[in-house]
Amino acid sequence: MSKLNTFDMPTVTIEKVVEKLSFVYTKAILNNVPLKNIPSVMLWGPPGVGKSQGIRQIGKEIELNTKKKVNIVDVRLLLFNPIDLRGIPTANADKTLAVWLKPQIFNMSDSSDVVNILFLDEISAAPQSVQAAAYQITLDRVIGEHKLPDNCIVIAAGNRMTDKSVTFKMPKALANRLMHFEIEDDFDAWKRWAVRSGINEKVLGFLTFKPTALMAFDPSVDSIAFATPRSWEMVSNILNNISDNVNEVFDLISGIVGVGTATEFRTWCKLYKNLPDIEDIFNGKNPPCPSKVDELYALVSSMVAYASKHKDDLRKIAYSIRYSDKFPPDFSVILIKDYLALEKDYKFKLMKLPEFMNFVKTKGRFLNGLI
Repeated sequence: MSKLNTFDMPTVTIEKVVEKLSFVYTKAILNNVPLKNIPSVMLWGPPGVGKSQGIRQIGKEIELNTKKKVNIVDVRLLLFNPIDLRGIPTANADKTLAVWLKPQIFNMSDSSDVVNILFLDEISAAPQSVQAAAYQITLDRVIGEHKLPDNCIVIAAGNRMTDKSVTFKMPKALANRLMHFEIEDDFDAWKRWAVRSGINEKVLGFLTFKPTALMAFDPSVDSIAFATPRSWEMVSNILNNISDNVNEVFDLISGIVGVGTATEFRTWCKLYKNLPDIEDIFNGKNPPCPSKVDELYALVSSMVAYASKHKDDLRKIAYSIRYSDKFPPDFSVILIKDYLALEKDYKFKLMKLPEFMNFVKTKGRFLNGLI
């Protein structure tokens, strides 16, 4: 459910925005409703909450549901001047009139097999002269002499004035041309995305243990490095692609989420050396199960990471669900919820397993309607 905030707009998670907008655009495209009839969208939210990631996910959902290719044009308006949007003036062939060369960003395919998304990011940080140039784009779908193709969706995003980022007050004339949503961070929604997106198991385990560490942005504090969903994804990329040894990349992690949070994260990661062998669990060898709460969080995250790479091997998945009978009920529920997020409709694969159906029979009431 969305809720109203003091700015009289609905407050929703990125997951919910992706769901709602993907549904709207898919239905319009499949029913041949002109995209210009759908109001342009404005996403408000603090830095790093996942607005840009959400746009990419909307593109993927549209591709999946319509079988059309989606091209996303990401325009960072903070870096633009008004002339950058309209194009460079030059003389016409007989040098009697000025014509405007079309900027490359507006060189979009108008094919019926393509959907374009024009993402006007950081619009609230752009000077008002640039915001004024966005008037025509958001409502009239034109800029100067250049017209957006009919297959183009327009979505804008920016930080709120209360975030103390570089922000100019949006003129009401522009605001009234947009459909507004304020984005809030939500750990459960983020985790469902993270499980499916291959976020590093240590990041998943730590944040499951301490969900409040996901978003540490505080506009009243002058910190430069702080934790957000975006910065934790950056930490994950370092662990996945550079080194899984937290000590080795500690300075890099500190430079992303701050020294205090990085130190707490490094301490947490020492737990992983005490865990049972994950291969043994998924091969049905039934190793001893840890009893400490923090080690159980770490073990569940490791199992989910392994399962994400072997989700089509239902024999291994079955062994791991059977092993989770050793867990306290809360932790077996966390494991199954994360398994359900491995891919869309993964529950139908799991329902083929007697071990999963036994879990549903005994603990399914704790899944909050996911089955």
